[in-house]
Amino acid sequence: MKTVTGNRKAERARAWPHAALVGALAMALAAPGCALLGGGKDPATLYAPQPAVQADAAWPQVDWQLVVASVQVARPVDSVRIAVRPTPQELQVYKGAQWAQRPAEMVERTLLRLLEDSGKIPAVARAGAGVGADYRLVLDVRRFEADYAGAQVPSAVIEVNAKLLHAQDRDVVASRTFLRAMPAAGTAVPQVVEAFESGLGAIARDVAGWTLATGSAHDGTGHP
Repeated sequence: MKTVTGNRKAERARAWPHAALVGALAMALAAPGCALLGGGKDPATLYAPQPAVQADAAWPQVDWQLVVASVQVARPVDSVRIAVRPTPQELQVYKGAQWAQRPAEMVERTLLRLLEDSGKIPAVARAGAGVGADYRLVLDVRRFEADYAGAQVPSAVIEVNAKLLHAQDRDVVASRTFLRAMPAAGTAVPQVVEAFESGLGAIARDVAGWTLATGSAHDGTGHP
């Protein structure tokens, strides 16, 4: 009996370093993730859509400059939390997922990059960048959410109102609301994010083309 007890003690002693090592490794692997996400109890995956959008060759070539004002966003939408609407009256957020940038920043960045790379306009910049502008584009993001709308999978819904102002007299040249609803391939968050990426690119393309065409038409009227 003494021999059996002694063997069991020896086995526990040999097993202890292995268990301690496994525990230490688990803590070490978990620590970087917690630090990266601020150490919260519910760490979130950050998503940063990067839509690749090409300019339309049919867009007019303009010789005026444009400033994009700070994008305005409705308060429920102005968040890094990814909003989802399971029913028309209910607005929730996806657990454990966040945007790397707020919707206003994503819309502004995508549109600016598209116009800058289009080769259709001499200069486009954010307000306050020191660029002398002939026109000013004002954007209001009304919706930026995943909406089931009675379907089995949600659609990434992005709604933006755009106003083009003549910088000299601040008159509104034109105003238009753009809406894109891109169905997701499934209900998983990465699939919903892919739909948002497509929607961002489509909205940016719509707004960019409209801005160039509207400004070009107004510029050709011989306004003061």
